[in-house]
Amino acid sequence: MADPFEVRMRFTSQLQHLNASVTSSQRAAHYALKNRDMDEDLHSCILEQLERNSMNNRANIMYFIEHFCDMATRENHLEFVRMMQRDILRVVDAVAPEDGSGAANVKVVRKVLANLQHKSFLLPQTVAEIEACLESRDVLPTHAALSPVHPSGSTNNASSTATAPPQQASQSNPLSSSTPRTATSTHTPRGGKPNGSAAVVHRLDKRQIEQRIEEDRERHKRLRESIWAVDNSAADAGDGEFGRLWREGSEVGDDDYLLAEEERAERRAAAAGLEVA
Repeated sequence: MADPFEVRMRFTSQLQHLNASVTSSQRAAHYALKNRDMDEDLHSCILEQLERNSMNNRANIMYFIEHFCDMATRENHLEFVRMMQRDILRVVDAVAPEDGSGAANVKVVRKVLANLQHKSFLLPQTVAEIEACLESRDVLPTHAALSPVHPSGSTNNASSTATAPPQQASQSNPLSSSTPRTATSTHTPRGGKPNGSAAVVHRLDKRQIEQRIEEDRERHKRLRESIWAVDNSAADAGDGEFGRLWREGSEVGDDDYLLAEEERAERRAAAAGLEVA
């Protein structure tokens, strides 16, 4: 029996190095299924990495969950699927938090949830409830129009101060006369939490942005390949491409006969011109 600590560390390392390739997801899924007797610990590793890693890695783990459920079902080890169904809300909150820091991952969450529902891993009611929660998470509330509205009908103090005349703004905010401040600036006390209702913007560095672009490009390429793929089902006698063209093709009409006659006349005229030359 393998050392539980070593298994946990290796699986954690594989989760941290996930990328857009299918190979990395399959490698991590194979390792987890190989050590299925520690399924609860491995599932806790997935939740921990979702809550600790960067936004790009959280998106990769979200895609990995879909592959993991597929492989666990084929291996007839449904305990992983049941645990994922149990903690799906926690997974979504980690990938696309309410504070807007994972707004770029909302589309990833919706896509994976739709695939899980299509594969009967999640109930439609569960997906509908999660979709309702995601409606407000793909927009970062940094604009004044998205800030909370007070009962008097105005927005927060910062936005009202920004739109007021200079004298009125200085009266409403005594500090504005000595220190100019912007509408979205917030004061951070010693506790580490900013005052006011403005959200903290988590900016990504250039390397993370380029990495996300490359990974999205790789996934879109695989999606196009899956769209082009033709299923050679038994109904098409092993020739799926011919069967699809036969079903999608329209019936032969009078216009098709006229077009064929015109093409034949053009071919004969071209052949006669070559013979004369």
